[in-house]
Amino acid sequence: MGERTADVKDARIGETLEGLAATIHDRRTAPVDASYTARLLAGNEDELLKKLAEEASEVIMACKDDDHDHIRYEAGDLAYHLLVTLERYGVTLAELAGELEARRR
Repeated sequence: MGERTADVKDARIGETLEGLAATIHDRRTAPVDASYTARLLAGNEDELLKKLAEEASEVIMACKDDDHDHIRYEAGDLAYHLLVTLERYGVTLAELAGELEARRR
């Protein structure tokens, strides 16, 4: 587990996800050598997929501990790695929203 984020304030999820997805897309189209995101996008496929599974497991463990801040922290890691995975496989945030919207009906 990484160091928990200090001073977290509520934010608008749509704006946040769109901004993060745009940054991830930028790392794919204009990679920065030192960028962790660029390495995940261009590196070994299995490494990214293992990281996604690891983050999902960490959310589960945080839930088992019933630790609100830890759950939030790990969910943030999972959401980030999911967005990187979606970018790598060409699934846009708009497509994901459409999928979720179709299920909401």
